Amino acid sequence: MNSKPYEGLTPDAILDALESIGLRGDGRLLALNSYENRVYQVSLEDDSYAVAKFYRPNRWSDAQILEDHAFSLELFEREIPVVAPLELKNRTLHEFSGFRFAVFPRRGGRPPELEDQKVLEWIGRFLGRIHAVGATRPFKERPALDVETFGFEPRDWLLDSGLIPEDLKNTWATTVDLALQGVENHFEIIKAKQIRLHGDCHAGNILWTPAGPHFVDLDDARMGPAVQDLWMLLAGDRETATKQLKALLDGYEQFHAVRREEFSLIEPLRTLRLLHYSYWLARRWEDPAFPAAFPWFGTQRYWQDRILELREQTSAMDEPALSV
Repeated sequence: MNSKPYEGLTPDAILDALESIGLRGDGRLLALNSYENRVYQVSLEDDSYAVAKFYRPNRWSDAQILEDHAFSLELFEREIPVVAPLELKNRTLHEFSGFRFAVFPRRGGRPPELEDQKVLEWIGRFLGRIHAVGATRPFKERPALDVETFGFEPRDWLLDSGLIPEDLKNTWATTVDLALQGVENHFEIIKAKQIRLHGDCHAGNILWTPAGPHFVDLDDARMGPAVQDLWMLLAGDRETATKQLKALLDGYEQFHAVRREEFSLIEPLRTLRLLHYSYWLARRWEDPAFPAAFPWFGTQRYWQDRILELREQTSAMDEPALSV
């Protein structure tokens, strides 16, 4: 894997890539907050703006990216506020000098106020519509969110990586195995329906405007249980999370049903995300952007905290599920 995948993505290369598909920039670029890919707001010569997304090499195949695009466009065509890629020169995925990229319309907004019950209900309505469409057919190319890819694969890779301090390695491995056993038990009991998901539906991927939310960045779209797109919008203690979930469902269930027993997957899914996050950071560590942005990763304290976190998650999975 190239340790510096974006080394050749200079400002001139970005502008040349856009010009190759008929978009002439005026030289002004603004890097947006993204580590997995590289995303830029581009000022164009006609005084308009676009957002250019350059995909991390070797992460997704062309077919997988195009399936993400197709899902976004399917939602957009049904007037669901998802920011979908623009079709330029009869395609949405482009290539220039070894980089694959897509162009999106610029959409402004601010983070949603998740403490507001009406905001959550509004978000819930559109999530319900997204899932109603997502449930109509499966992805064929994009992977599923499962225990293997988000649990066992990260565990095995991290154990072989040399990044975990030797004096913590056995403790970390034992803690992870116990946590994954809990995750497996829940997934075996709850046979959740797999649907097409946003996949990374946290507040940072929702832009709020007076007209309501815009959902952005379907880069992690995959098959999985519907509750995956709900739980990342919950925060705080059990009482607070229960009120937030109820508000989401007040909107969501106007358009799509969710089985209440799937709420017992919230903590298992959180456990998988926490483990996968360490894996994600480790796999990207040779990208110079990562040490600069995450200087605390890989320290003795970091792995001690992860052990404690996973122990807490193992206990949380034994608690009764949220009840609404």
